[in-house]
Amino acid sequence: MNFSVFEVLKTASEKFSAAQIDNPRLDAEILLAHVLNCRRLSLYVDFDKVLSLESILRFNELINRRLEGVPVAYLTGSKEFFGLKFAVNENVLIPRPETEILTELVGEYLRGLDREVIFADLGTGSGAIPISILKFVKNAHAIAVDISESALEVAKFNAQKFHVEDRIEFHCGDLFEPLTGKIFNAIVSNPPYIPTDDLKSLQEEVKREPQLALDGGADGLKFYRRIISDAPRFLVSGGLLAVEIGINQATAVKKLFEQANFADVTILKDLAGIERIVLGELH
Repeated sequence: MNFSVFEVLKTASEKFSAAQIDNPRLDAEILLAHVLNCRRLSLYVDFDKVLSLESILRFNELINRRLEGVPVAYLTGSKEFFGLKFAVNENVLIPRPETEILTELVGEYLRGLDREVIFADLGTGSGAIPISILKFVKNAHAIAVDISESALEVAKFNAQKFHVEDRIEFHCGDLFEPLTGKIFNAIVSNPPYIPTDDLKSLQEEVKREPQLALDGGADGLKFYRRIISDAPRFLVSGGLLAVEIGINQATAVKKLFEQANFADVTILKDLAGIERIVLGELH
């Protein structure tokens, strides 16, 4: 029996809807475009195209894995971030759209310095933040740190993919541990910020992401305390520290900034109106 693009998308969308998966149609389209190696919008041009048995079998396999809770980005091996298609796998956190705001802010700050600059990204994961900044700020260099060697392999691959490997160093270690003696114009981090007790109530697909990149300790603030208290030793005077935060953490994180002698501490919201970023400049 022959099945068209329209028919398989309809069936997959219905299965995802029944399983209460968010964005059922979008997920189905992304997975089918991945199988057919085409742009998602091309599916609409070829709605009546009859699919090969091989394509249908591959698509069905991905549908079943999605129904098991595997994130779409892990199934396709990629996630778009800041207009770039980053390689991802189960060793790294999947880049989120809200992190693009943090990335743009730090990038604009560095671009505004109008000279050779260097910044650090702590907990780099896939390398999405520093690589995106390097692509758009040509006078910048970066040092990216992660405690996971497996994550750094993904980040190194992405740096080569986007041709910035000559402007970025990767170090395996715990936050500032590998950075002794180095000074930066800016430090950026999207650290783990989910309280430990909240991990078990996360969406099934989020539970598939590395716990190391999610668990922020008892109150979710474990890594902010360490990053903010240590950052002044690694920043130039007037240097920028910017972090992404979880819901309802802004006030506590802002207080940590102020206690560590940061000035002009600012809380910024994401497009959904959620307080998402705290930043400040070192006195």
